[in-house]
Amino acid sequence: MPLVSMNEFLPKAKANKFAVGQFNMNNLEFAQAIVEAAMEEKSPFIYGVSEGALKYMGIEFTVAIAEAAAKKSGLPIALHLDHGSSFEVAMKCIRAGFSSVMFDGSHYGLEENIELTKQVVKAARAMGVSVEGELGTIGGVEDDLSVDEADATMAKPEEAIRFYEETGVDCLAIAVGTAHGMYKGEPKIHYDIIQQVADAIPVPVVLHGGSGVPDEAIRLSIAAGVGKINVNTENQVACTEAIRQALEASATVIDPRKYLTPARNAMKAVVQEKIRLFGSSNQA
Repeated sequence: MPLVSMNEFLPKAKANKFAVGQFNMNNLEFAQAIVEAAMEEKSPFIYGVSEGALKYMGIEFTVAIAEAAAKKSGLPIALHLDHGSSFEVAMKCIRAGFSSVMFDGSHYGLEENIELTKQVVKAARAMGVSVEGELGTIGGVEDDLSVDEADATMAKPEEAIRFYEETGVDCLAIAVGTAHGMYKGEPKIHYDIIQQVADAIPVPVVLHGGSGVPDEAIRLSIAAGVGKINVNTENQVACTEAIRQALEASATVIDPRKYLTPARNAMKAVVQEKIRLFGSSNQA
């Protein structure tokens, strides 16, 4: 099946109170681990691709890998630009074959964020491509993004509702207390903000920084109205630990398949666990 927009499964996720995982694709092994887990769980999912990953893999290889996964699996898979920084980057991805894009205007003032996001939505909608917007500032470090925890700001529910009404995005990421990367302590998620926004708009709320969030907090977030959850760091940690163990076990290993296979298996286990936690098994 071809790549699809997030609108193929997010409305169902919101209606049935489950979440679809966005798992970032950083290379072939990440892509394989994610789709293999989803096939076993019969789950829709989203390949997230940051601008840094695009530079690393190349846009043509990125799209080709995602299209191969969609064809092989028969699952509804969206290929999604994660934290797109500009209209131009979003359009480049759409032209290359992405089925979904995020425009992250959260570092602009509200008015400018709304206007810039509207431009992306208008162009993307004409191509059948879904759009994610963002409001508030999510802390932590991911790829080229770095926001000090002190500079992270919670989204204001009334602004989030207005943002949706004026932009018409297909899902909305709001800052509610999570952060990119792994947590030193336990995150304090503002479920009341999620609930207030989710109750007022017809599209799902997105939870960024899903790595390391306690399972119960994830369940409560989904119950409050989260329909898309982003996971990347946990896969990176699992991948790196498996490679490190394989190399430490034998100083003579030079075949990358010998250490990338256990890395792929470790990531598959992470993704499978997340899919079950999010409630998206058997929802494809």
